[in-house]
Amino acid sequence: MTNSEKIYIGLCIIFSTLIILGNLIYQKFVMLQIPFYKFELSAGAILYPLTFLITDIITELYGKEKANFCIRLAICMNVLVTIIIMFVSYLPATDWSKINDETFNKVFSYYSVSFLASIIACYIAQAIDVNLYLWIRKLTEGKYLWLRSNVSTCISLFIDTTIVISFMAMFSIFPVEQIWKLIINSYSWKLFFTICCTPLVYLSLFILKYFIKFDMSTWKK
Repeated sequence: MTNSEKIYIGLCIIFSTLIILGNLIYQKFVMLQIPFYKFELSAGAILYPLTFLITDIITELYGKEKANFCIRLAICMNVLVTIIIMFVSYLPATDWSKINDETFNKVFSYYSVSFLASIIACYIAQAIDVNLYLWIRKLTEGKYLWLRSNVSTCISLFIDTTIVISFMAMFSIFPVEQIWKLIINSYSWKLFFTICCTPLVYLSLFILKYFIKFDMSTWKK
């Protein structure tokens, strides 16, 4: 297996893990304090912007087809996790189990709603991100990595955030009157996080391209 293949598989694993983890912990809403602002958002949204940065990196290194495959793989993994959780929730807990049925269902009862919202939002927003990233790269003739990464990610994250929060409000997971407050807080954090991670995108691509080129030079020898 080449370094290029290992890197691609690793990125897909990280992407899928972040998507699944975000759905598992989304029900807890937290206060996230930074020096100039205090965010109120779902715990699942804290690291979620990284998924878009990962698809940008995959798109840059491997192209549209492999980026879309990574997205579909994460969705399939989400389906599998949902099926397992639903199956386990129907099994009765033992009398001595520290986690009884009520506690388990309280935590995971809305996972199917989260899953459905995530599937819809993830597929739409990530597809937009990949296509917009490639369009800006073509428009700028491959220049300004920061521009195509930030613009495509910020637009896609707003679409994703709006879909997920609106969908969950429809199922009364949180009050309807909190929709815009949650959208603004969640998106503001994602926007801040994305911009702060711009140097990380440059560093990641520099390191990954080095290993891919090293792998190719070794193969040629």
